[in-house]
Amino acid sequence: MSIRPVLESRSAVQTREGAGVKLHRAFGFADPTELDPFLLFDDFRNDDPRDYRAGFPWHPHRGIETITYVLAGTVEHGDSLGNRGTLGAGDLQWMTAGSGILHQEMPQGNAVGQMHGFQLWANLPARLKMTAPRYQDVKSADIPEVIDDDGTRVKVVIGNFWGKSGPVEGTAGDPQYLDIFVPAGVKKAFRVDTYRRAFAYVFEGAGRFADASRPQGVRLEKEVMGRDVNIRDMSGNRTLIRFGSGDEVTVQAGDQGIRFLLISGAPLEEPVAWHGPIVMNTREELVQAMSDLRNGTFIQPQH
Repeated sequence: MSIRPVLESRSAVQTREGAGVKLHRAFGFADPTELDPFLLFDDFRNDDPRDYRAGFPWHPHRGIETITYVLAGTVEHGDSLGNRGTLGAGDLQWMTAGSGILHQEMPQGNAVGQMHGFQLWANLPARLKMTAPRYQDVKSADIPEVIDDDGTRVKVVIGNFWGKSGPVEGTAGDPQYLDIFVPAGVKKAFRVDTYRRAFAYVFEGAGRFADASRPQGVRLEKEVMGRDVNIRDMSGNRTLIRFGSGDEVTVQAGDQGIRFLLISGAPLEEPVAWHGPIVMNTREELVQAMSDLRNGTFIQPQH
């Protein structure tokens, strides 16, 4: 087993999207090769309805898939094809925008006004850019959870892990999306296939991720493990951890435990032409998409 080095640890940046929703962005609209096949990751978490109620009114997508995972509150969604629905606490939606869709997402808080969820954008390979749009809506009860003897809990949102399979099927990039809680003081290793790009996003508690390379961050601790010396970087709320290559991610939970998403996927290694919610392979394809939006042909006929 080889521990994946921590290439970078950074805090998500507060920004606004949609009609003024306050959120924190861990990555997006920068280097699309950094976490290929993933393009963007947002954490929308608020206790004040004024910070999210305006929502994300009608907007287009083409060439990508959006993955929305709700922890608290609800998200009402609708699209130009007539689809409607509501995502509740613990629910997941995998939307393949493909050739193009217009949709809206309107967050609603829970009984005390809290709203919390994540949205991840995954790129589509060139051969699937213009595929037919589709949804996979998954209820919380259908997401398997594995509990280890030491109290570690893993929800297998997407992919396969510890003998369980997530309910989403037919996705590009062979993704794995895990919601992990490691109890206070527990040290745990998680296998990640070597061909995947991987990142963690900490959203509760804190911990230290083992690092097989040079020091990262400012608060560091060395520990000799056999003949290996690992450098560990304390990571807390709204922290992105970007890993290098290897086949294992190891974390030591802090005093309150740690909860994080561990997400990985096979890189596409294709050219990216990106403008807002539209991601194609060439500038010409991007120009065509903009033209389609202007002349009313963005929604493609499906056969």
